Amino acid sequence: MLFILILILSLIAGFITPWWVAAIIAFVMAFYAGKRPGQAFLSGFAAVFIVWVVLALVKSIPNNHVLASRVAVLFHLPGWSILLILTALIGGLVGGMSAMSGVLVRRALGR
Repeated sequence: MLFILILILSLIAGFITPWWVAAIIAFVMAFYAGKRPGQAFLSGFAAVFIVWVVLALVKSIPNNHVLASRVAVLFHLPGWSILLILTALIGGLVGGMSAMSGVLVRRALGR
């Protein structure tokens, strides 16, 4: 349930808000719906990872990955797909740590 909530809300927000809103969504959803820190981390990581892959592809496919390929060359990466994976990993870590923090803050508050 937590995974679905973070995935849907982050995907909707990803089109109209800055990147860091996914962290707030993961934190708030895990605060209210998370059960265990490990489960929350995995749910937040997977949901935001998928969302960032989808959002990056939605923005990159129409221009035939031109900008992504140039940024990959700038970072000495072999191709735009590696850049996509690294970007999604960073987003996944942000989402996972935010979700885990939400559960831990709720525990610290005694709820």
